[in-house]
Amino acid sequence: MRLRVLPVAVLAGLLVPACWLSGAASATETVPLPQPRPETSAPDKGKPDTATPGTAPDASRFGGDPHIDKPIQNTLPQPATMTPPSADTVNPDRFGAKQPDAAYGAFQRGLYKTAYNLAMERAKNGDPAAETLVAEILSRGLGVPLNPAEAAKWYGLAAEQGVPEAQFQYALMLLDGRYVKKDEKGAFALMQASAEAGNRLAQFNFAQLLVQEDPGDAGLVKAAVYYERAAATGLADAQYAMAQLYANGAGGKPHDDAQARMLLAQAARQNYDTAQIDLATWMIDGRGGERDLKSGFAWMKRAAQGGNVAAQNRLAKLYMGGIGTDPDLILAGAWYIVARRAGLIDPQMDDFLQGLDDAQTKQALQKANRLP
Repeated sequence: MRLRVLPVAVLAGLLVPACWLSGAASATETVPLPQPRPETSAPDKGKPDTATPGTAPDASRFGGDPHIDKPIQNTLPQPATMTPPSADTVNPDRFGAKQPDAAYGAFQRGLYKTAYNLAMERAKNGDPAAETLVAEILSRGLGVPLNPAEAAKWYGLAAEQGVPEAQFQYALMLLDGRYVKKDEKGAFALMQASAEAGNRLAQFNFAQLLVQEDPGDAGLVKAAVYYERAAATGLADAQYAMAQLYANGAGGKPHDDAQARMLLAQAARQNYDTAQIDLATWMIDGRGGERDLKSGFAWMKRAAQGGNVAAQNRLAKLYMGGIGTDPDLILAGAWYIVARRAGLIDPQMDDFLQGLDDAQTKQALQKANRLP
């Protein structure tokens, strides 16, 4: 089961990149929404964005049908990733246990059916840690059939007894409304309780709820407290959110590009692709610190290789202009072809491709077919 709070647009985007990324492309190429990271949206061929400037070249040359894609949207801050941790990283504290027990030990070793059976005996007797473990196993279909509705029952029981992980998961279910009756007020209270107990995903998502409740700066001020707590635990989503607050001087935080750049770097090192793109842009522009073209190029390449379409297009421009690397028209064409096949249309780069001769186009296509 993968549930997450819907994204809430609360901040303006980062400053428009410098001239190396400006021009006509800015109308169609913006930082993507990584949920989960990296993720891109397939082009909607049935509803082309007719407002997009420029005329695209024959897309069949590059392995795709001709179309103009919708812009890739960026809502800030991003919602936290709700992918459950792998068994070998699970902490028994998540289930409300003071010390590891037989059920948790079996779960940690991957003996999920055994863990379920052991935990179920205790869960039926009202043990909150066991209730949470049973819910976790059912919600993920580990050794037993996937059963979100049954998981919701056990999460709810454990949440009533104050287990932060159960409060967080049940709050998500109350917001979602598929397996339990939707209850936004109840979800808000449980998310707050879990956040106050130190659950970092709850801290991030409670901040999102606060902003949703009050989209103005007053809401951001309240949310910043929880974003900051989650960021301090190393949650990349929260680090990126705090970078946005400092970059924009919002949420009661001073405008501090140096602090924002440091937070972007922390999130980028955790493979948060949007942070990687922004960090690359800031390094190339010299924002928040020294200008570092080589490192900026390296971060953009890392995001591009991870599958981020916007990064692929921007990397193509870096190769085209020889920024942070030697100029390479073939690789520039190849990376743009990859981005274009994914639905990103950039008139400037379309013109660049049209300017390649047949031999260069063939080489670019060959390289594109070997790129991630």
